[in-house]
Order: sequence, then C-alpha cells, then structure tokens
Amino acid sequence: MFNRKRAKTSFLVVAVSFYLLLASVMAQAATSLEVLDSYIAGWNSHDAATCASHFDKEIVFYDATVGKPVSGPANVRKEIVESFMTAVPDLKLERENEVLVQDDSVIWKWSFSGTNTGDWSDGTKATNKRFKINGLTWMKIKDGKIVYSGDFYDAYGFYQQLGLLE
Repeated sequence: MFNRKRAKTSFLVVAVSFYLLLASVMAQAATSLEVLDSYIAGWNSHDAATCASHFDKEIVFYDATVGKPVSGPANVRKEIVESFMTAVPDLKLERENEVLVQDDSVIWKWSFSGTNTGDWSDGTKATNKRFKINGLTWMKIKDGKIVYSGDFYDAYGFYQQLGLLE
C-alpha cells in the first residue's frame, strides 16, 4: 500500500542529503580555488613564504626538470620555489583556462615566463635569456593544504629557450 506521507518524508530526506552533499563539494572546490589563487599570487609576488604556507607537512612535489620527487615543505620551498625565484627574479605564473576540481584533485593549465638572470640551485649559471613555457599541474589539496603537486611541461623546450641545449 502506498503511503503518501512516508513518500514525501523520504523524498525530503533524499533532497536534503543531496543538497548537503552538493554544498560540501562546492565548498571544497571554492576552498581549493582559493588555495590555488593564493599560491599563484605568492609566486608572482616572489614570496616563497606565502607559497610554502600552503604546503602540507607531508607534501610531495614532482617537477619535470628536477626529475625526482621532493618531499617536505622546507625541501620543496628551497629546491623548487626559492630555486626558481632566484634564477628567474621577474617570473610570472599565469593560470590559463578553467580549473578542474574533483574531490581533492585540482588540475590546471598554466604559462610560466621570465628571464633567467640568476643561477639555479643545481649550479647551472644564468643564461640571461627570456623564456615562456606552458604546462599542466595536478595538485591534491586536503584540508586547505597542498599534499601533492606534479608539474608536467616540455623540459626540452624550456632548456632550448635557455640556450642550454642545441
């Protein structure tokens, strides 16, 4: 036998549950975008501390030019963020197109440009050449902190622009 009152109650429970789930997903996406935008602002203001403030204590960072994962906030700050900021004092990082957010994953396309007027942390001397590269980053953000960041781009083209390859 059909119970209209029970059906209405069930529908309301399902509708409220769906709404709460959707609100939670949207809040996670908004938080992830806020973290991403603040992280990019840190790069563009050459503020390594702002960038590092978004790193989880267990962060793992993979960069195509480094070739091996770098773990821990202090190491990522020194080996990635400060290395690039020192080697490219006029760097500009731009987010392009839309950002894809699903669960704790954030995928975004970017361009990175500047002039290599400083030495790199691996001892490579400054080339004083301008460059612009495009790439893609896959981040995992949990509780407002970056726990993984993987940068993927044409390292060969990057080195060519710097005059490090023929």
